[in-house]
Amino acid sequence: MSTSSFFDRLNNWARNSVTLKLLTVGLLVLILLIPASMVNSLIMERESIRDNAVEEVSAKWGGPQTVAGPVLSVPYERVLTNSEGKPVTERGYAHFLPDTLAVEGELLPQKRYRGIYVVVLYNAQLAVRGHFSGLRADALSVPEESLQWEEAIFTIGISDMKGVEAAIAVQFNDTTLQLGPGTITNDIYSSGASVPFPLPQGGGSNISFAYKLNLNGSTDLHFTPFGKTTTVQLSSTWTAPSFEGAFLPDERVVSDSGFTADWQVLQLNRNYPQQGVGRFVQSNDQDPTYYGADPVRRMASTFGLKLLLPIDEYQKTMRSAKYAIYFILLTFLTFFFIEILNRKRLHPIQYLLVGAGIVLFYILLLSFSEHLSFDTAYWIACAAILLLITVYSYFMLRNRKLTVMVFGILAILYGFFYSILQLQDYALLMGSLGLLLILAVIMYLTRNVDWYGLKREE
Repeated sequence: MSTSSFFDRLNNWARNSVTLKLLTVGLLVLILLIPASMVNSLIMERESIRDNAVEEVSAKWGGPQTVAGPVLSVPYERVLTNSEGKPVTERGYAHFLPDTLAVEGELLPQKRYRGIYVVVLYNAQLAVRGHFSGLRADALSVPEESLQWEEAIFTIGISDMKGVEAAIAVQFNDTTLQLGPGTITNDIYSSGASVPFPLPQGGGSNISFAYKLNLNGSTDLHFTPFGKTTTVQLSSTWTAPSFEGAFLPDERVVSDSGFTADWQVLQLNRNYPQQGVGRFVQSNDQDPTYYGADPVRRMASTFGLKLLLPIDEYQKTMRSAKYAIYFILLTFLTFFFIEILNRKRLHPIQYLLVGAGIVLFYILLLSFSEHLSFDTAYWIACAAILLLITVYSYFMLRNRKLTVMVFGILAILYGFFYSILQLQDYALLMGSLGLLLILAVIMYLTRNVDWYGLKREE
């Protein structure tokens, strides 16, 4: 047998072998997973650029805010004896939390733009009031005679002081004091404002307080429940809040005109007491030793909300791209069965070009969704790829009915996956049922095919 005859037979087998064609189609699907994964990387890169733009604007306006306090901190000093019998001076702060803490406020949201990216900002107008009952040291490990009541400090916590828009004046029982920057002691707050608040020996009796905050922030606003009873009432015109943190609102109303939300948190709902000793220093002619108060439990009790954008195009595009493998596989199966059942012959390069068109859909969707709504971007990208693949299919198949069938199958697939993207709780259920239906249709259409007896015409 001549060499040319051998290669002719090999070429004829390669062109007519169903098994080889199926393996080739499977290999092409695996190859197209590479650009599909690159699309996912592109989406994450664009999302990262958006996040950097948000951080840049927020850094100038005010970042996510956590409002905490107030707390009364009283310094103390006492002399102890260490294990070696030497005197050791211990200095630190005893902290007292309020009995009641009530916050009422309004969030005034606004959108700013950094290039094509939207940044959600807000101005919070908050009115804070409450009171301290008699400050007794019986719950502390420090004796009352060691407390320096006359050097007490009144402190509130604000996570990003750049957002403070006005001076903070605190109205006490019969006096008004202006808060200054800094927290003096970092036992509880790493950022905030404070003012000296001398107390009579023994801590005095009932101390009421009230102040207002004019505070800028971005995206998030949280509160720390430092009162025995902490209540927060918020309202805003923003229509897409996400309530988060350790506690959900007891009552909330979200409508097209905005939202209102009310929280009430008791001291029993959190894992730290109303009184405690923070970091202290021991000195005895050696290097001082620092004992840090654990802030994790305080942060774990914060609650509040996030102002969401109604549509996050990157999350939806990422969800769409996760179905790329199904689009490629089902489209290739469509052309494969057209080859088998209608005696058409397609080259692997043609499969590859069709697969490239499907991958291109996600790039078009990403680029359009940065400028248009996601729904509009989806249908524009869908129309462009449907037109591209349909026209190309006509020149491949040279059959109008088969071309219309390809168009119909792709249109159904894009419509079905679009409906899945609109679902939240039932997306997985509908997706799995849809794939089950597709598999059932393929099995039904090929139920009588004799795969071993298939031969295509030359």
